[in-house]
This record gives sequence, C-alpha cells and structure tokens, in this order.
Amino acid sequence: MHFPLTIDAVVVKYLIHFLIGIAFGAVLEMSGFAISTRLAGQFYFKDQTVLKVMFGGVITAMVLIFWFVAMGWLDYDLIWVNPTYLWPGIVGGLIMGVGFIIGGFCPGTSFVSAATGKIDGLLFAAGVTAGVLLFGETEPLFHTWWYTSDYGRLTLFEVFHTSYGVMVAIVMIVALLMFWGAEYLERAFGGRASGIVPWAKYAFGLMALAAVALPLFGEPTVDELWARVAPEMEPKLQAREVYIHPAELMEARYDERFRTVVLDVRSEADYNLFHIRWAHRADMDDLPTWAQRIKKDERLTVVVLVSNDDQAATEAWKTLVALDVPNVYILDGGINHWLDIFAAEDTRIHPMSLTGGVEGERLRYDFDYALGEASPAADPVPDQHEELLEEFQPKIKLELPAGPAGGGCG
Repeated sequence: MHFPLTIDAVVVKYLIHFLIGIAFGAVLEMSGFAISTRLAGQFYFKDQTVLKVMFGGVITAMVLIFWFVAMGWLDYDLIWVNPTYLWPGIVGGLIMGVGFIIGGFCPGTSFVSAATGKIDGLLFAAGVTAGVLLFGETEPLFHTWWYTSDYGRLTLFEVFHTSYGVMVAIVMIVALLMFWGAEYLERAFGGRASGIVPWAKYAFGLMALAAVALPLFGEPTVDELWARVAPEMEPKLQAREVYIHPAELMEARYDERFRTVVLDVRSEADYNLFHIRWAHRADMDDLPTWAQRIKKDERLTVVVLVSNDDQAATEAWKTLVALDVPNVYILDGGINHWLDIFAAEDTRIHPMSLTGGVEGERLRYDFDYALGEASPAADPVPDQHEELLEEFQPKIKLELPAGPAGGGCG
C-alpha cells in the first residue's frame, strides 16, 4: 500500500493558500477595509461598502462554485463548510458585533489595517491576539456548552429541502434586494450618491442571469457523472484491479492504518440470512448519502461493496466512484465466495446444488434459519486463516482522502 502525497505537493498546497491570503488581503485594502471609520459606517447606515464588497464576493463565489458543480468539474462535498454550533455561534456573533462597532474592525480587517501601519489597526490586532490566547486558556471552563447545538455541516438547500440551483437563484434575488436597500440607506443617512461603477452593474447583471439559469441547467445525474470517469475506470474493472479477495477484506478489518466500511447492497431478506458482522446494509438509493458521509469524514477510509456474487456490487462501485469516493473496492465473488472459504465449519450453512440453474446474484447456500451475523463465518479471525493470507494478491492501494480539512473566515 502506498500514500501518494509527497512533500512537494504539501509545499505547493501551502504556497497556494499563502497567495490566496495575500490576494484576499489586497482586495480588502483596495476596498477601503483598512479604514475603521468606513467599516463602522456600516452600522450607522452611512456607508454600506462592507455589505457590497463582502456580499458581492459571496454571491460571486456561490454562482461560480455551483456552476462548476453542475458541470461536474467540482465536488461540492469536498468543499469545507464551517459546522454550525447554533447557540455558541449566536453568542460569539454578538460579541464580535459589539467589538466591530466599538473598534471599527473585524479580526481579518484589523490585520489588513495593521499591515498598512495604522495604529488603530495594530492595537485591534493585538487585542484579537490577546483574545485568542485568553479564549484558549479559559475554554475548558465552558467546553461542554461550546459544543452544544451541533448541527454539523448545514446548508440552506439542506434546511429547506430544495436543490442547490433553486437556492442559488433565491439567494441572488435576496442579494439584489439587499444591494438596492444598501444604496437607499446610503442616500438617506449618508447623503451619498451611488458608488457603483457601470462595469460593476453589468458584471452583477451577468452573475444574476447565471444564477437564475442554474436551476434550468439542473444537477448532473449519477449516470452522467459515471460517463465522465468511465474511460479511466472501466479498464480497472476489466482488469479486476478493484476486486479484493475475501481474505484481504478479513485482514483489512484489523489494519490500524485505515477504517474499513463494508456496504452490503443485497436485499434485506438475504442480509438477514447472513451478513459479514461489520457490514452495513445499503440500498442503491442510499449510496449518495453514504458517499457524502464518507467524504465528510477526515479519517482514511476503505469502502468494500458486497453482494451475493459481485454484479450488483459492481454497479454500486460505479455509483460511489462517480460520486468521487476514494478507496472503493468490491468483494470478489461476493458473499458466495466468502462462504465458500469461511463457512465450512458451520453445520447450519449448507451449499446448494449447482445443477439447479442458479443464476448470478443469488445465494448458493441454504440456512437452517436466519443467522444474520451469528455465525463464525461472519467474523473470521486472521490468526485462524494464516494460510489464506499468503495466497491472495493484495489489491488495496490507499489514496489519501481529498475531503475538507478546515476553513474559516478572518
């Protein structure tokens, strides 16, 4: 097994992060966010630059991201979304809001101001640093409350049970209303004329059209996603590179380098007759949900798909691979092959005659009753099958997960 991430790749990764950070800071400075009076003007309705710039950046990123998702160029599940801790978030937002009004900066803009040599920015940045250190030292006092109301990775289209295309269009309509309201407030309270240059209006108009068109374009189906990766992945199926021997699956369960998730895509009746002890039953319709769950987990995971033979598991493999799940494999020969190897000593399991026209994806074994996982064959131990561990050719090659590892806003 190998880990393909090299030191050079890590250096490039952090270099990209550094350049993005520099560019972000430069945009904030050019927008006037290094000036505390301009930022504080937001709360007195005199200067709505903060809303225009930040919300403009949000909707631009939103439209581009979800168009890339719709085109199949980007996997939304691999984008970091800050987890929602409702009540701590509300209290933290109030504290930050009061500090913003009093000091004229948020944490990120204070460092932008400090970088330009402004004294108030330097003092605010020093206060932010002191606050971070104080929080770190006192967090154990309210640790339990700090992690209450954990909603995980929560998004608007999940809350309202709609497609991302529809939600993008709704957010864009809200943005148009907010920009109109911001212009009105600046005229009413600040005596300012519109500060939006003509080219920005045209750019925003194009962005609005793109947002409204997104629901009409629709989301790519699993079949469409598979068609895009099939030229690369079909040869792996033909060469049976992703079909692992039952003994390799048995060994994988005890490998501490990764966790093993076994998804059994058979019917509930067959699953109840017999299943591998650590297997989860998963209908084909459940696979997209499993894909999201696996990709959001930062642990290195190997997924093994199981059916009676391996035809249904192969179709499930195509679905997970199309959804960009890494390290997905198929149990070679399925449960039938598993029982061929491990069920010999269980007198409650009986091989069926192969002369009865038994077709693929049917159990070739009879059971005295539904065993479920109550059979030694459901959880074999490597120490008792050492000869098998020397016979098979290992197929599992680990790919580091590309899932979201962190994020946030300054």
